[in-house]
Amino acid sequence: MVRRISHLTLLLAFIFIPYLASQLVFAKGRNNVREACKVTRYQNLCMRSLAPFSYSAGRGPSKWARAGVSVTIGEVKNVQAYLTNLTRHGRLRGRNKVALLDCVETIADALDELHRSLNVLRRLSRRTFGTQMGDLNTWISAALTDQDTCLDGFQGENGRKIQLLQNRVLKAYYITSNALALVSKLATTGLGSISDP
Repeated sequence: MVRRISHLTLLLAFIFIPYLASQLVFAKGRNNVREACKVTRYQNLCMRSLAPFSYSAGRGPSKWARAGVSVTIGEVKNVQAYLTNLTRHGRLRGRNKVALLDCVETIADALDELHRSLNVLRRLSRRTFGTQMGDLNTWISAALTDQDTCLDGFQGENGRKIQLLQNRVLKAYYITSNALALVSKLATTGLGSISDP
């Protein structure tokens, strides 16, 4: 009887110890993303969009900046695909059609600027860190301006398609704003947060 209880205790330990350990790791990861997102304007969106990077980014500002820009690229690509589909099948007319075509162009520009930013974040260097941070700030700010320009084209317009478009672009704008905040945090933490390849 005693031997059976000790086997049962041992079995339960094998089951619950890994579970408890995974819960501790999960809590640590959640704390990492919460800490990283403190500097952003849209913190809840930041935590949701960057949660998959909780463990890999740890507490490294350069990793969070890179994750923020990567997530932003994914979101802007989704917007670009949506806009492309809308140009083909949306049946927008007049002013809204012109605004949509302008929007397609500005979103493509934003995507170029974000890709340029991600390439720099992948090659951070102590020697050129200041210049790199200046370039990143310029390009990500330009991506925000592009998205804002897209939204301006539909100001005062309504309708379901326009509202859906605005909501998608606005979400991308918020995520881009968060990425800029993460890059700004990297710039302020300085050279100690990166290492040359």
